[in-house]
This record gives sequence, C-alpha cells and structure tokens, in this order.
Amino acid sequence: MRADAARNQEKVLAAAEQLFATRGANDVTMDDIAKAAGVGRGTLYRRFPDRASIAVALLDSHEQELQARLLGGPPPLGPGAPPAERLTAFYDAMLVLLDKHVHLVLGTEVGASRFATGAYGFWRAHVRSLLSDVDDPDAIVDVLLAPLAPDVFQHQRSLGISLDRQRSALSQLATGVLSWRGGHP
Repeated sequence: MRADAARNQEKVLAAAEQLFATRGANDVTMDDIAKAAGVGRGTLYRRFPDRASIAVALLDSHEQELQARLLGGPPPLGPGAPPAERLTAFYDAMLVLLDKHVHLVLGTEVGASRFATGAYGFWRAHVRSLLSDVDDPDAIVDVLLAPLAPDVFQHQRSLGISLDRQRSALSQLATGVLSWRGGHP
C-alpha cells in the first residue's frame, strides 16, 4: 500500500472508531466518516465498500490480539488449563472485548451475518476444542457462543446487568456444561 493510501486508511479508521463509539455504528453514514477523516468519498469507497467493512477492519486488530492469547498466552485463557477454566476465561475476555467494542461488533455481527465472520469461526473452533468430553459437542458449541452475541450483550447491559453478573452467569454455564459427562454430572 502506498504511504498516502496507508495514511488515509488510518485517518478513516480513526474517524470511524470515534464516530461509532459516540453515535453507534448504525447512526453513522459513509459520508460522516469521509468528512470526519478529511478524505473524499472516492478515497473512502476505494478501500471500504460499506460501514460493515470499516467495522470489520477496526475489530480485526482487537480480535487478533485475543486469538493470539487463546493460542499461546498463559493459562487459563491460553493452553494448559482445564476446559471449564479455559471456557470461563474465554467468556471473560469476550465480555471485556464486547464492553469496549460492542458498537463495532453490532456493525458486523448481528443476525445471520455473525456466523459468516472469520472471528466467529475462530471462536467456534476454540470452544468446540474444549468440548471433547461432552456428548454431541457440535450441537452445543453455538449454544455456548450465543450469550456472546452483541445484541444479547447490549440487551443485558440495558437491563442493568453488570459485567460482573454476566461474568458470573457465564462461569456457571461453562462449569455446568463441562462438568456434565454422558448425561450425568
């Protein structure tokens, strides 16, 4: 990428992150982003065809950092801890990510589009790997990821459910599911 194109991309991403954080991704237009970044619409559309592609680019760095910690970080998030502890740590890390960036995730992962993202595929593979001792892990993996849907997260927060309460509920879910063996706790 040319240096000027890279600078423009950085300006677009910085402007979009600021706008998404203050107004919500659904209330920001591509024109708003172009104006805030100080670039022309053509410059914006050459790199980003829509708001969702900008949100995906913004989320990408945050999600890659979490993915690296899952693959090679210290336990319990990284390898080496029992599955229930790893799932609980994953839930905690995802709650932190959602708390900081739900406005971006809502722009990319709502409804069926959630299942098409590369990040969801990675999260699904990670959680699936923790379910080796569970009957029919393929049937339960998406159920375990459902509480992390951005609209569910935002709805719970709007009801006044704190991060600590969400964390506790998800820890109970992880422990309950992963202590269940062959139909018996």
